[in-house]
Amino acid sequence: MIFQNSLKFAKQLDAEDKLSKYRQEFHYPQVNRKDVIYFTGNSLGLQPKRTQKFVDEVMKDWRELAVEGHFYAEKPWWEYHELLAEGLGKVVGANAKEISVMNTLTVNLHLLMISFYRPDQKRYKIICEEKAFPSDQYMLQSQVKFHGFDPSDAIVEVKKREGEHAWRTEDIIEKIEEIGEELALVLLGGVNYYNGQVLDMKAITSAGKSVGAFVGWDLAHAVGNVSLKLHDWDADFAAWCSYKYMNSGPGNASGIFVHERHLDKKDIPRFEGWWGTKKETRFLMQPEFDPIETADAWQLSNPPILSIAPYLASLELFDEVGMDTLIEKQRKIVSYLEFVLHEIDKEVDSSFEIITPKERGCQLSVFLHGEGKSLFDYLMKNGVITDWREPNVIRLAPAPFYCSFEDMYNFGQLLKKGILLNQNG
Repeated sequence: MIFQNSLKFAKQLDAEDKLSKYRQEFHYPQVNRKDVIYFTGNSLGLQPKRTQKFVDEVMKDWRELAVEGHFYAEKPWWEYHELLAEGLGKVVGANAKEISVMNTLTVNLHLLMISFYRPDQKRYKIICEEKAFPSDQYMLQSQVKFHGFDPSDAIVEVKKREGEHAWRTEDIIEKIEEIGEELALVLLGGVNYYNGQVLDMKAITSAGKSVGAFVGWDLAHAVGNVSLKLHDWDADFAAWCSYKYMNSGPGNASGIFVHERHLDKKDIPRFEGWWGTKKETRFLMQPEFDPIETADAWQLSNPPILSIAPYLASLELFDEVGMDTLIEKQRKIVSYLEFVLHEIDKEVDSSFEIITPKERGCQLSVFLHGEGKSLFDYLMKNGVITDWREPNVIRLAPAPFYCSFEDMYNFGQLLKKGILLNQNG
């Protein structure tokens, strides 16, 4: 498609957009009495309007049934989390039994590391990406030290080539093959939080498995954003948060994937708790752990129903639309945003460098050469909610559920005005 940087053209794209009606399904913050242009779904998704109904249902059941809500609520609490498994399976490309919802992301990664990081004196190394999200770095370092190894030796970071902003798949695979029999685990972010790059998860998983390592994925920026086929790719495990593209609310419950070949095993290393036991025997209060045959065996405690209710509300939207439709719009709206940025670049003295490669989801990370944080402040004051990373990178993530093509055009005009004001300052 040949794009045009005009309001008329942007409105035409919105008129043709099958998802445009879903903008009305979300609440928007307002600045200057206008709905904001929201680019931070990669940090916290907007609230779906139907969320209130799901939370109110739980509050009503708690009020009227108290403890009996565990078994006699319309959606009984003791199996509430199970309502998400099939829908999440569609989002991540997994069978329902391979999915569970519990805890938060880093907690779940730690729990999964108990099962899938089993170092010995020969095979103990972990591959991750250079400058992984800090929480992942701290988690890996603490796990390695817990097992008595030196992080500077045991953790191998795959670096980008000098002068490049993205990782090359061949470099990651080469590093996997180089470490070979010393490699215990490959654990990478499926979509990098900083540059927005989508890694070739299928190829990397295959490479890790070929040398005998476990392979897991941190999918915080991937779930609800890009196409995933965790079961078919043969990943051992994955974990993700739910509050970014999945719109479940701040700090909300995390999801996990455990490949079915690891399920229904009593001898797998695992930290265990009461809620991971079979429902049929749970209330017999037996002294020995009797694991559920699904990924729920990794659960420890009964799940936080008031947190999971918003997740279920948002997942209902994903079920209605489907990932293929979301990704179709995502590609188009991100391409239009990129076009708008290039067009504005021609009209101002500053220059924009998009550091996100073509392997991308919603996010574009842009170096604003010649500009400082004052431009970000101008955008925020004028109703553009976006994200600034030092020294001068702006992250833009137009989530397809609630961002419009008109938003992209209007953002371009505000960006141009902000740059011209700074230059004429």
